[in-house]
Amino acid sequence: MDLTAVPLVALRVFQEVAERGTLSSAASALGYTQSAVSRQIAALERVVRAPLLDRQRDGVLLTDTGHVLLRHAGLVLAQLDAASRELSGLPATAGTVRLGWFTSAGGTLVPTALAALRRSHPALTVTTREGTTASLVRALRARTVDLAVLTSESPLDDETPALRTKVLDERELLLAVPSTHPLAHRDFVDVADLRGWAWIASPPPGLGVWPGLDERPAVAHMARDWMAKLQLVASGAGITTLPESLAGSVPHGVQVLRVRGSRERHRVVVAWLTLSEPASVVVDALVSGTHP
Repeated sequence: MDLTAVPLVALRVFQEVAERGTLSSAASALGYTQSAVSRQIAALERVVRAPLLDRQRDGVLLTDTGHVLLRHAGLVLAQLDAASRELSGLPATAGTVRLGWFTSAGGTLVPTALAALRRSHPALTVTTREGTTASLVRALRARTVDLAVLTSESPLDDETPALRTKVLDERELLLAVPSTHPLAHRDFVDVADLRGWAWIASPPPGLGVWPGLDERPAVAHMARDWMAKLQLVASGAGITTLPESLAGSVPHGVQVLRVRGSRERHRVVVAWLTLSEPASVVVDALVSGTHP
């Protein structure tokens, strides 16, 4: 097996497929046809003499061989990108940091950090993209983002090497119900009181349903955006969970409740695989924004 002749474009295509989870979405992101992406993957599989992808009806999963190749391909491509920046004569804290963030982090956390960085490190460019925690973990593994702000349960995944994380915020998880809901008049509720109600959740479907619920939840509506979920609550369409940090931003028609005896927390972390000097500057800005 000789990987030295593998073209870089094939590694970048494989990296994109690993992150996106489907050949079609990778093709769209790269501006290629799906058949062109398939040919690049097939060429890589011939070189390594093993399948890289487990093709399923709703997408692809990496095989064990695929995980190994992705880990090394990500390192190679990241080193080449770093070399390009260094050869361009950029200072150590200049260049571009690719930051991913889950939906509610775009409210204040990320904009606050970016504003501070424009003042303190004007030579540093931060590009951002929104995604679910699961998709951003895949992007970190594929090294198509350098950092990701995530809502976290520990561990984020079970792959090696483990993702490094720093906690940015950790607050109590609350419940948002319509003001006309039978639970709304209470000062607090118990977990048992949450059985049998319709829920408003984010993809993946469990996000927005109370974590300690001891029944299969009835998810009536799906929405990514926190404010969209709260507007659905205000309309009487269902109930949802709410981070304590957003309790002061609920619209008219929403009642916020505490769940008695619960230890559920909403944790926000910034995660990475390797931390360059420019990326460490971004991490410091995110930490300063949440712990002034």
